[in-house]
Amino acid sequence: MPLTDTHAHLNHARFEGDLPDVIARARQAGVARIVVPGYDLPSSQAAVALAREHEGLSAAVGVHPHDASGLDEAGLAQLRRLAEQPEVAAVGESGLDYYYEHSPRPAQRAAFAAHAALAREVGLPLIVHSRDASEEVMALLAEAAPPVVVLHCFSGDEAAAAQAVERGYYLGLAGPLTFRNAASLRTIAAGLPRERVLIETDCPYLAPAPHRGKRCAPAHVALVCRALADLWNEDPAAVADLTSANAAAAFGWD
Repeated sequence: MPLTDTHAHLNHARFEGDLPDVIARARQAGVARIVVPGYDLPSSQAAVALAREHEGLSAAVGVHPHDASGLDEAGLAQLRRLAEQPEVAAVGESGLDYYYEHSPRPAQRAAFAAHAALAREVGLPLIVHSRDASEEVMALLAEAAPPVVVLHCFSGDEAAAAQAVERGYYLGLAGPLTFRNAASLRTIAAGLPRERVLIETDCPYLAPAPHRGKRCAPAHVALVCRALADLWNEDPAAVADLTSANAAAAFGWD
């Protein structure tokens, strides 16, 4: 199965000790492409470096809402330079996180708007993080979204999903699809238009069952694919093909 993990933080410190093995296991599991998003300036630089070093990896560059308060004009200029590199497939991840609020809400909103503007400027998709902030995220995107938006690790309700689909956004589904307490997410996923769905791991976080609580890795995207195939009553190989084709369309790959 030619799988694509559209959100994998291989630039995270938890992969420093065995990254070549992690990538090898992903290949053995059929993962052909991986998007490595930045979550601050150093990790964005690292994502670009990894994409240069490893075939099948692409980078995204951005500052997570947790660190939004530290994003200044110099940082935005650095992101802009990084976004122009050929290894970069998207801007992000950026968005709003009102669950933890590690940065004040005004700073998060300003950083999110700046990322959206950058994505429009350089003509790249925007990878969006949204936690307990769906209404504001959708409102800002209504005003400022680039042509392609990926709602990574979607956790909104049915209304938010319907609005996203209506606008032509992509919705990323990850390990929570396999969690026992995620019945509402499975209901939403079951009804999504096939052409709007991406699969991801958000590793090293959110390992799918039966690995919940352990370090997640790109190879685990195969379990997300199987869970989605069960919901859709489809063959996992067909879902792998479909979601990889969706990823290629979203990120402009041949």
